[in-house]
Amino acid sequence: MGAPSEEENASKHHAMLSNVLGSANAAKKALVYSYGKSFNGFAAKLTDEEASRFSGMEGVVSVMDNHRMQLHTTRSWDFMGFTQDNLGSSESDVVVALIDTGIWPESESFSDNDLGPPPAKWKGACQGVNFTCNNKIIGGRYYNSENLYDVTDFKSPRDSLGHGTHTASTAAGRQVTGVSYLNLAKGTARGGVPRARIAVYKVCWSFGCDSADILAAFDDAIADGVDIISVSLGSDFPFAFSEDPIAIGSFHAMRNGILTSNSAGNSGPYPVTVCNIAPWTLTVAASTIDRKFVAQAALGNGQIISGLSVNNFELNGTSFPLVWGGDAANYTVGSNPEISSFCFEGSMNSLLVEGKIVLCNGLSDGSGILSVNGLGTIMVDSTYSDFAFNYPLPTTVISNEDGIKVLDYIRSEENPTATILVGETWKDVMAPIVVSFSSRGPSAISPDILKPDITAPGVDILAAWSPVSPPSIYYADSRSVNYNIISGTSMSCPHASGAAAYVKAAHPNWSPAAIKSALMTTAYVMDPNKHPDLEFSYGSGHINPQGAVDPGLVFDASETDYINFLCKQGYNTTTVRLISGDNSTCESTNPGRGWDLNYPSFSLYVQDGEVINGVFPRTVTNVGLPTSTYNCTIINPPGVKITIEPSTLSFSAVGEKKSFTVTVSGPTISQQPIVSGSLTWSDGSHSIRAPLVVYNYLPGAPYDLSDSVKTFKKPTRKGSSIYHKNGIFGRRN
Repeated sequence: MGAPSEEENASKHHAMLSNVLGSANAAKKALVYSYGKSFNGFAAKLTDEEASRFSGMEGVVSVMDNHRMQLHTTRSWDFMGFTQDNLGSSESDVVVALIDTGIWPESESFSDNDLGPPPAKWKGACQGVNFTCNNKIIGGRYYNSENLYDVTDFKSPRDSLGHGTHTASTAAGRQVTGVSYLNLAKGTARGGVPRARIAVYKVCWSFGCDSADILAAFDDAIADGVDIISVSLGSDFPFAFSEDPIAIGSFHAMRNGILTSNSAGNSGPYPVTVCNIAPWTLTVAASTIDRKFVAQAALGNGQIISGLSVNNFELNGTSFPLVWGGDAANYTVGSNPEISSFCFEGSMNSLLVEGKIVLCNGLSDGSGILSVNGLGTIMVDSTYSDFAFNYPLPTTVISNEDGIKVLDYIRSEENPTATILVGETWKDVMAPIVVSFSSRGPSAISPDILKPDITAPGVDILAAWSPVSPPSIYYADSRSVNYNIISGTSMSCPHASGAAAYVKAAHPNWSPAAIKSALMTTAYVMDPNKHPDLEFSYGSGHINPQGAVDPGLVFDASETDYINFLCKQGYNTTTVRLISGDNSTCESTNPGRGWDLNYPSFSLYVQDGEVINGVFPRTVTNVGLPTSTYNCTIINPPGVKITIEPSTLSFSAVGEKKSFTVTVSGPTISQQPIVSGSLTWSDGSHSIRAPLVVYNYLPGAPYDLSDSVKTFKKPTRKGSSIYHKNGIFGRRN
């Protein structure tokens, strides 16, 4: 016999409840859900006595209470194996700078309880009216070169957008118990380095972020004495380094011993979209953690459709009329079913939508439903299937396939009904996976450098928020929250910034390149089977803060090394000085490959029809055991041979340097997508891994990379300003 249908199961469940409760009407009121797709069961509202009687019925396997699971909001740090037990007291000497939208200083995440005065090196200031620093937020500056202000903007470092507050608390927020997003994700929140100090440099306003302001912020941050700079913003395509304020500012930070961590961009999953690609910065992609926010739609026929949404709205299981947006067109304004099916504002007839749940084609911010007094919405879109948005009304986002099921139900019923259940958190066993929106490599400016460098949690991250900023993607949402759940490479960047601050606290004399190398070479290896674009999505792997404190070896680099790299990439003395701001010179005018930059990864772009041939000199510095011997293990990319000379390195002191040469060879290639391998140095106690990629073909690439290899040229690609609105619907990183 075949398995019972969902309708048959629902009928059986109703009958069983009727026997216990004494009537069909009572059973109907008690039945909450009838499960029938993957297992046979149901949920019902029962008293203890009713549950006891039900458990004794023939055929009942078990009856269990409806436990309410609590979510750990520190999950992103714990997911990386970086628990509170790893934290140290020296963090309080580290200053993390956030170049962003400002901060909400009254948030509990920025309490200065038990923190002493700022470190003696601190030279910063606290500017603006209605803004006060403390021993946690030790500096606050703001910049608005255009002198443009919206009525929502604060003329101070105070944050009206929420973005800067979120990134600051992710990187270095204090431990706060009992936080949630409107009762979802209840738990304890903390940043990566809770005792580190925060300095705020507000450059982003309602209108955007000006290059002049970004450079001024870098300038002040360097002079103020910060240790790590976190920049969760960027353009939607890479600029020439000499035209990029983040590249220029971070170069000067590097010169002064400060590592800049920045977001890779939100233009994925398309190739050659990664931004913030200067080799002296840490470029961070975004990946998932092992939880996801699910909101289910329960149809009147008993079907349960699961979708993604951070949905805090309680409809108490009550069913409401269900309508498809295409059946509610407002013809008086020229709308039609094709337009109204997307639920655009003004496209629907309020008489047909008011008080109903609306099935909509595609994503929106919910404003179209609200404008006609709709109750909730089921959005159909398979594009964004790996992260959740927050909405101003009951919402779930389902797949295209499930959307067809819902529409079929609407067509088959005279009076279709549905409800949207309050959100739940489910374990994501596939994590970590680089999220769809995270920008992919390779670098359009310097294909000889593998970008992004690393990936970190950037999906459904709960952190502090500005209470005057909308808590959802709808700009007119008037609700107020102190903690919010959002996604983006903006969220992954401060995770890397916090990890860098943790390493800096342990090793205050390490250079920016050494800290970056430690983070990259100790990263967790990502599963290549889940990522067709391999290292172009995740770089060296998933960040591992605890491992980065004791890497054993580091690939170090100095200002001179980066100048030499720029000269080989086609810059001349004039253009190099636009970046360096000093009297640096390029002795040769002949461009070359950037393979000799002492980078912790390897990228070999081969022009179509050429043989695979690359030579990469590298030097490692011993930061582990004084006496140690490292042996190299090689994983060759398919069809490629890697040789290394020497393959054994012996050290007799901390700080000692040893050099080796990596040679990559192979046949002539044509239309070859990325293939990858790796080198791993190990002494039995430490293991450092560096990925190596070979490629010459990028399906869907917006421009050819061959000119970038021959000599630097800015990509011919239209773009907009460096600042973008909140969230993925906008473009801020």
